Amino acid sequence: MSSLSLHEFHQGLNAQFTDVNSEEVVAHYGDWLAEHAALRETAGVLDLSFRGRLCLLGADQQAFLNGQVTNNVKDLNVGEGCYATLITAKGKMQADLNLYVLENEILLDFEPGLSESVKLRLEKYIIADDVQIVDVAPHYGLLSVQGPMSEDVLNRVALGFHSSEKPMSFVSAKHETLGEIYLMNHPRIGAGGFDLFVPSNSLAAVADKLIAAAKEIGGRACGWDALETARIEAGIPRFGADMDETNLPPEAGLDTRAVSYTKGCYIGQEVIARIRTYGQVAKALRGLRLADGLKILPKKGDKLLLGEKEVGYITSAVASPTFDMNIALGYVRREANNVGTELHLRSSGSDTTALIVELPFTSSNRRFPKTARE
Repeated sequence: MSSLSLHEFHQGLNAQFTDVNSEEVVAHYGDWLAEHAALRETAGVLDLSFRGRLCLLGADQQAFLNGQVTNNVKDLNVGEGCYATLITAKGKMQADLNLYVLENEILLDFEPGLSESVKLRLEKYIIADDVQIVDVAPHYGLLSVQGPMSEDVLNRVALGFHSSEKPMSFVSAKHETLGEIYLMNHPRIGAGGFDLFVPSNSLAAVADKLIAAAKEIGGRACGWDALETARIEAGIPRFGADMDETNLPPEAGLDTRAVSYTKGCYIGQEVIARIRTYGQVAKALRGLRLADGLKILPKKGDKLLLGEKEVGYITSAVASPTFDMNIALGYVRREANNVGTELHLRSSGSDTTALIVELPFTSSNRRFPKTARE
């Protein structure tokens, strides 16, 4: 397991650690429920430096990347970014990416443990292009401030720039002692939020400032447990959990925010275009309201049935503190995935009920069929 560069810093805050895809992450700082509440109600500060970060350099970087990913990169200006997926010629996902057009390079931010595979996938298609791919994770860390009051935290820290109001856009500033910092408008759990790419030698100083500012408004440092719970409540799929190399982007509902149907050719484009032309995918990611009183939450891969027929499976599940109910994400086949459909969940040797609901989850999902409570 690769350790966080700020391991000792977090240890000083009583952090407990876990790993995600062989990368060390902070699980929590002793009270994950309070951390979750901060993300939902005020602001939480997270160290996301375990995520992968690559930069594309060279004169052909933008045109090349536009031919590799599902979203429109060629029309982005410096200071703009987008969310996209990297897929095979058969349309299957290899990664999802947050990408940003810097002045002389394009920055890619993606799930942990994938740097080598993403780099190799891109390099495979570099033929006569003037493109170089560099791993910048050793040079820049990633901090994030998430929650409805995240902008207040940034204003209190006063790093020398004002945040951009447009999602996936960014600003940068060169600080006399901290170096050049990039501030991205990136709400990761649907309630407002920003990412900061910070020079590695300034990471601890900036993290300390952000946490102190968050505490002033009732926020705090937060870990993975709180972030994952808030993510699932928001109905946002994560690569490695709710989507992987077996999935097509439309199955995970990414066609509305990660796919451009007008940009022209890219690897896998024919498959994605064919899905749009000829109809829905065979299965799709859905929100599931689970029965109350479960002693053990379902695990990834647990089966969903309609009658005696297997029609889907669970990908993520949590006991939601926000809505005081058990919820999950999972794939359900087309013939059984309408909102309101009641499914049978077979999990850990026990049987219970799962109701398909709209995403993101809301307090209205508290209503549950009487049969599921009996």
